[in-house]
Amino acid sequence: MSAVLLTGDCREMLRTLEAGSVRTCITSPPYFGLRDYGTASWEGGDETCDHMVGRFTTTVSEKQASSQGSGTMQAKGTCPHCGAKRIDCQIGLEQTPDDYVNELVEVFREVRRVLSYDGTLWLNLGDSYAGSGKGGQSAEKRSEGWQPEYANKGATYGMKPKDLMGIPWRVAFALQADGWYLRSDIIWHKPNPMPESVTDRPTKAHEYLFLLTKSPRYYYDHEAIKEPALHPNIKHKSNKKPEGASVAYIGNPPTNLGRAGTSDDGLRNKRDVWTISTKPFKGAHFAVMPEALVEPCVLAGSAEGDTILDPFTGSGTVGVVALKHRRNFVGTELNPEYVEIAEQRLNGVEPRML
Repeated sequence: MSAVLLTGDCREMLRTLEAGSVRTCITSPPYFGLRDYGTASWEGGDETCDHMVGRFTTTVSEKQASSQGSGTMQAKGTCPHCGAKRIDCQIGLEQTPDDYVNELVEVFREVRRVLSYDGTLWLNLGDSYAGSGKGGQSAEKRSEGWQPEYANKGATYGMKPKDLMGIPWRVAFALQADGWYLRSDIIWHKPNPMPESVTDRPTKAHEYLFLLTKSPRYYYDHEAIKEPALHPNIKHKSNKKPEGASVAYIGNPPTNLGRAGTSDDGLRNKRDVWTISTKPFKGAHFAVMPEALVEPCVLAGSAEGDTILDPFTGSGTVGVVALKHRRNFVGTELNPEYVEIAEQRLNGVEPRML
């Protein structure tokens, strides 16, 4: 099994990959407006200025939580102190949700090109709230990780302060309109969510994992991720389709499932609510996708020997799971420090015994 990491803007790196060379893409892009990954350079202005405004709190989202360095956030666009122009290609710091969505549509248009005709995309995204735009540290903004410079002023794009912006669904619908098939909205339920100081709404304890496909018929090995039935001893009348009936998948044929989706082995088709705890990763100062979230995507979306892609590699969790299950991996990552972390993790992976 092999692992290839490409350092640079994912949009440029993806163009170097051969069309149809990837079986599935599993990824979690930077969330809208929640953190700065420190990849910017500056033109003009005062060389002695640190171009910093605002400061991260300790309660930013689990995936985007504190990075290496001082924890300060760089000014977006032009430094208000010295006028230096920020040069950066990272995704997530756009001025509006629409700009963010458009950037991701561009990325995944290139992902669709490199996917095989029966390929799938598993896309994890969290949501964000519109800030007040006043620059203060309100309880709502502290709990959601908003900063003065990135308060996402509601009036700027027609949203009211404190509105839940629906970022995951905005992205999903935009990808659907761009040609993707939107097949499932999987709920990642977190039994140990990040604490929030809000008292005027429930604490957020879920994120979305969308299954999108390149074609109406695609590779999906449902047998590989079946789960124990709640009542495996209950017998159900079979609803097996007659031989030759059309199916919406390519891969292992279905077992004789009953009306409750339970087969004779006491297992059932996997449901679309996955309860998976978040886990810290001591090798980096930011939270990572749990391996337990990635594993069903790897098993259902690919076979041994296939290539799996993550255009936002981060610490390399998708690659780790891919190699463990004897898949090849290719990833792109903008931040060289994260590439170093991912390489260290991938070099230590041992494939699981058959």
